Amino acid sequence: MKNSTGHDIADALGLLLRRGTRARVYTHLTEGLGEAVDELTYPVLSGLARTGPYSAADLGREIGLDRSTVTRRADRLERAGLLRRQPDPADGRATLLALTDDGRTAVAATRQRLAAGIEDSLAAWPQADAQAFARLLRRFVDEGPFAAGQD
Repeated sequence: MKNSTGHDIADALGLLLRRGTRARVYTHLTEGLGEAVDELTYPVLSGLARTGPYSAADLGREIGLDRSTVTRRADRLERAGLLRRQPDPADGRATLLALTDDGRTAVAATRQRLAAGIEDSLAAWPQADAQAFARLLRRFVDEGPFAAGQD
């Protein structure tokens, strides 16, 4: 069947992107990082690590949450010292969310856990296959239907 590759990839992405899958992964990644860091606040931390200082509304669009949800989660992270609010230099009336040093440390810990988990899951693969998978996945992300500018 001509479209079987596309269907196979779409099915695998569907499983990967399920809310339950993400929640399970986020729970594992955030384990032991403090009460404020969990599967709900992780996307805020991770998003800010990718974007740098951002407004709650812009970050919400980036991570798929509404502004009020981002604000509530940011409040928890701010109380824990993982992010801070700062004036927007482009608009004195606006506020940006930004990671603190402790927030960057928490994100680095989660990314290290994720990388280690991926390495563990690929340990039984021939190294050339794992490297090819990484290269082709990066190409798919950069050039495929989810690439920036494909909106």
